[in-house]
Amino acid sequence: MIALPGGEFRMGAEDDDGFPADGEGPVRTVRVSPFLIDACAVRNDDYAAFVADTGYVTDAERLGWSYVFAGFLPAALRRGAPRPPETPWWCAVAGAVWNRPAGPGSGLDGLGDHPVVHVSWYDAAAYASWAGKRLPTEAEWEYAARGGLEQARYPWGDELDPDGEYRCNIWRGTFPTRNTAADGYRGTAPVDAFAPNGYGLHNTSGNVWEWCADWWATDHRRTEADPTGPAHGTARVMRGGSHLCHASYCNRYRVAARTANTPDSSTGHTGFRCVRDAA
Repeated sequence: MIALPGGEFRMGAEDDDGFPADGEGPVRTVRVSPFLIDACAVRNDDYAAFVADTGYVTDAERLGWSYVFAGFLPAALRRGAPRPPETPWWCAVAGAVWNRPAGPGSGLDGLGDHPVVHVSWYDAAAYASWAGKRLPTEAEWEYAARGGLEQARYPWGDELDPDGEYRCNIWRGTFPTRNTAADGYRGTAPVDAFAPNGYGLHNTSGNVWEWCADWWATDHRRTEADPTGPAHGTARVMRGGSHLCHASYCNRYRVAARTANTPDSSTGHTGFRCVRDAA
């Protein structure tokens, strides 16, 4: 884990290409206390150790299905899977779980160092508790993801691909039909695949969405110390974007971008990393 000193930073953004309805703004001054954070998202190997030790059963396993991107599925599974009408590139696949990420017949061979996916907020929180950690508040996550930069669009600066260098794993091509994988990855990448930010964190843009502790809200105070979000809600915050994000549809790989999902939901592009209070 990386020890961060905390302090004040300017949270949020009011970008022209942002999503005001998501509550990205207003830009506000936030203070966070010192804490420690994982340099990388939790890996499949890490989650396997947790399951082996505890026998934990994920929400996707209990429900019997999870969402998989259609392009990752064989034709037979793709044809028979229900799809949400508003996002038809997602297939509800019976048997898709953390250790069978593309459903029946798939597995984790060669993916031990990739981020665990098909984990709900509850699944992530259970792992964090087992590891003696917790999920980050949204403020802690953004403070760490910014890597010490002031209001930069990405964890490394304002250019997506500085000097033509790919710095994150996102959709390259035409979404959702053609992914060139120009950045090296069509699906998830290893948790440390790209250069870290100024604080030493890897992949805080793209690869997988990461669960945060906070309930979702879109109204924020102008100045706060250690904000934790509302006391109640129906959805939990997710940050960072994923390998399925693309500028034409969801450029939420910007460091201030945010979204949410119900805490029992899981998909093939959502994972998490953990934090711990400073001693």
